[in-house]
Amino acid sequence: MTNYNIIFSENKDFNRNELESLFLSVNWSSGQYADKLVVAMKNSHSVISAWHNDELIGLVNCLSDGIMTAYFHYLLVHPDFQGKGIGQELIQRILSKYESYARKILIGYDEKVPFYEKIGFKKGKDVTALFVTDLTT
Repeated sequence: MTNYNIIFSENKDFNRNELESLFLSVNWSSGQYADKLVVAMKNSHSVISAWHNDELIGLVNCLSDGIMTAYFHYLLVHPDFQGKGIGQELIQRILSKYESYARKILIGYDEKVPFYEKIGFKKGKDVTALFVTDLTT
């Protein structure tokens, strides 16, 4: 990873502006629900974030049963810092936390599959992610 004075943290306390700014920087609609994201991060099994000059520039979170299965729900890096190894570092750090788990699952968008495969994930056979999304409440 190129040295950009990136600090990694496992603190799950974020303010709404930090999360809103990061999520909207990658055009994720969940950034419009920053107050819910604050709670979601606190309730995550774990979160690893990346910081540059006190600015939140990336994060990965995990939802887990605590023993067998870990779901990596969010993985995002601010566009100004993409391609610099930060996403790879976030994934390596979170995977090491869940190394002993039988299942480590990442749900990603199709256009990002090559990146996820590059960092060690494999597309499942005969499986499809299904969603019911309602962020209006």
